[in-house]
Amino acid sequence: MSLTKIVFICTGNTCRSPMAAAMASHIFANAGLAVEVFSAGVNAIEGQPASRHAVTVMKEGGLCLLSHKAAIVSADLLGDAALVLTMTDSHRTVLLSDYPAAHEKIFTLAGYVDDNINIADPFGGSKEEYSACAAQIRELLTLAAKKFGS
Repeated sequence: MSLTKIVFICTGNTCRSPMAAAMASHIFANAGLAVEVFSAGVNAIEGQPASRHAVTVMKEGGLCLLSHKAAIVSADLLGDAALVLTMTDSHRTVLLSDYPAAHEKIFTLAGYVDDNINIADPFGGSKEEYSACAAQIRELLTLAAKKFGS
């Protein structure tokens, strides 16, 4: 069985997109979908770890971000992806500008499931803000898994 590649994009690749990738791996696998997930940032500093609160919130959900290293988005990363899901409209706009050949597979996570919200960046915020962000992402990923699997 071949794996379908999905890439999650945020700004620095230390909060939202790594949490989304970790949760998506779990949610999509539980839905019986063979996916391989990656994350990157439009303005990432290569090699940065996931933020402290992102690690804690994911650990509380049974997921681990301790080995995460930030990556910057690239043509190679997006090239063979079936789906590229951004956290905000502005991330999507950057990708559409920088990678126009991939336009048909670039959506906001919310837009992919017919919602129009942006997922706020919890960077520098409290653990509660990270928890709220993770809950929002989890809800959208659950919907995305249903759509992707249909």
